[in-house]
Amino acid sequence: MTQVDFYVLPQSGSFTVGEAVGRLAEKALSRGHRIFVHVSDEQQGHHLDSELWTFRPESFIPHALLGSDTTERVTIGWDEPPLAENDVLINTTAIVPNFFSRFHRLAEIVSPDEAALAASREAWRYYRDRGYPLAKYDL
Repeated sequence: MTQVDFYVLPQSGSFTVGEAVGRLAEKALSRGHRIFVHVSDEQQGHHLDSELWTFRPESFIPHALLGSDTTERVTIGWDEPPLAENDVLINTTAIVPNFFSRFHRLAEIVSPDEAALAASREAWRYYRDRGYPLAKYDL
């Protein structure tokens, strides 16, 4: 069963979605995982693509946009994930992906604005009501 973790960004705006994805991806990569980062559309995908190259001055996250390179362990996409992918899913969309349950872990990135918080509460209830193990972390 998929472990679902919610990562709530601070109200201060001191931590961006890109930084959160970078830190989570970096940690998962260090443990040998493959990661699919789900974004809402192609524009957000290209924006995150840029952020992952520069999210920290002393490092970067090697990655690829879905369909451009299948050898990278971090892939960014806005539709369905790669067919063979099932390890770690990082969701930045505030919408429950219809394919989440095929992944071992799901990291929900929660922006601090009211709309995103409301959507995340709904997502929490969705996962909870279906029996998925849940955890929440304030970043």
